[in-house]
Amino acid sequence: MTPDHNNPNRPLEDEPLRHHTYDGIQEYDRRLPNWWLLTFYGSIIFAVGYYACYEWWKALPDQAAVVKKEMARIEAIKLASVSSLSDDNLWAMSNNAQFVAAGKATFLANCASCHKPDLTGNIGPSLVDNVWIHGPQPMQMYATINNGVAAKGMPTWGPVLGTKKITEAAAFILSHHKPNATTKAAEPR
Repeated sequence: MTPDHNNPNRPLEDEPLRHHTYDGIQEYDRRLPNWWLLTFYGSIIFAVGYYACYEWWKALPDQAAVVKKEMARIEAIKLASVSSLSDDNLWAMSNNAQFVAAGKATFLANCASCHKPDLTGNIGPSLVDNVWIHGPQPMQMYATINNGVAAKGMPTWGPVLGTKKITEAAAFILSHHKPNATTKAAEPR
């Protein structure tokens, strides 16, 4: 009958020792427990499977894209704060995909009936040319959207939409322009 080296009830004195000694310490010659081996081999299988999904099959999302999207979201939150509204920040918002997408939704829901979905103008003026009736600067555009133009029939959107949606709509409109393009105020009529 062979001795059972994995029997936990067996006294340690009967266990064979390994022939090496480190710093005066010897270890018993016992097999690793099955639960430990199962965990070890299971983690190896998981690692191989994870690597295959991530590298070969591209089944998992690209972490660089996830980080880039999250950084854009954080930047959008920073830019949207009321205290930081400026021409430069509105131009920066127009380069942020999340701002532009949200602004497009706001524009289509509220502004497209007068300015058309492609911003070429219908009842309201065109928003894609370089002639601005109420001032060529982004903050002037923001003020026009926020305060409206009662004489021309444009409602005051500030109380209805709020600052965030107005900045998003302005960013969407500005995304159709370049910051260094020569814009000018329209001639008074």
